[in-house]
Amino acid sequence: MENRKRKQRIFFRVSEKELVLIAERMKLTGIQNREAYLRKMAIDGYILNLDLSDIQKMIYLLGNAANNLNQIAKRVNVSQNVYKDDINDLRENYNKLWETSKTVLDRFLKIQL
Repeated sequence: MENRKRKQRIFFRVSEKELVLIAERMKLTGIQNREAYLRKMAIDGYILNLDLSDIQKMIYLLGNAANNLNQIAKRVNVSQNVYKDDINDLRENYNKLWETSKTVLDRFLKIQL
């Protein structure tokens, strides 16, 4: 033991479920030595805490745009008329959706792995 370059020990306990998860992730990475895997994850591992509120907003805006477009299509089919206000509403919803999409993409691009 005197020849070891790593002399410090860290002990921790895990549940059966956690042990299975660790083993599964070790298989995915191809690392067979648990000590090496845990050391690598403790030093180089990443924890991502994502705020998905912008994506929820995008989903909401997409739903609105789809509903508006569907209502306009029904109205056009019945009356054979397209109203300027309908087009303006679609344009407004599209612009909101586009701005939110740009925000989300910018935030994803800033994630450094």
